Amino acid sequence: MRTTGRHEDAVADQTRKIVVISAGVSQPSSTHLLADQFVRRVLQRAEAAQVTVEVRQVELRPLAQQIVQTMISGLQSAEIAQAIDHLAPADAIVVATPIYKAGMSGLLKSFLDILDQDLLLAKPTALLATAGTARHALVVDEQLRSTMAFFRALTIPTSVFSTSEDWGSASLGGRLDRAANELVALLASDVARAITGGAWPHYQHEFGSVAEQAAAEKARDPDAGAASDASAGLDFDSDMMRLAAGGQ
Repeated sequence: MRTTGRHEDAVADQTRKIVVISAGVSQPSSTHLLADQFVRRVLQRAEAAQVTVEVRQVELRPLAQQIVQTMISGLQSAEIAQAIDHLAPADAIVVATPIYKAGMSGLLKSFLDILDQDLLLAKPTALLATAGTARHALVVDEQLRSTMAFFRALTIPTSVFSTSEDWGSASLGGRLDRAANELVALLASDVARAITGGAWPHYQHEFGSVAEQAAAEKARDPDAGAASDASAGLDFDSDMMRLAAGGQ
């Protein structure tokens, strides 16, 4: 889905990419529904702010078996690689999970476990969660927010937690509106690029990480605007890097 607008400066005129990671497993899924309602509000606010937004969905349910295989073997299927490739250039992330036994979905945690630690670096991130009881309300901020901190993601101040009793309530709508406004404000300022542009090499990266490759591609792109500051990242096409990888 896409909403379009126009900004006067070249950086703000670029399309902002949002990736929604949804760990809902039931059909229909209240987690998917909450994420959809949130994205709808984000699109409305982005359009009002004249920010061009493109949204991609990464649903973990159909990837469950492949996620486990990747954890065991270290080898990625084409579907897992595609999901990770969606995350690398993303300007913002939405994480939506059901809460089970006072914790985030094991499916979500397993997916996060196979990601490079720099993949979500400085990306504005919204946290959404659903549960059957309000007793799990603190899980989002106590567990999920701290997990995102490990990835150095930039979580927005407002997290959204919902139980079945909350659907249609004014309070839930208010929290969704507030969180959507926060995410769009960070998107409009291009905060991830502003943070990492001049300091990317000074963060810890895994060798050959997808994020490093994405940074190098942006640095070579003449239309990347402020992203050119990331040019200090590794050049994976250099003779030295090809030699290190066993190539010619």
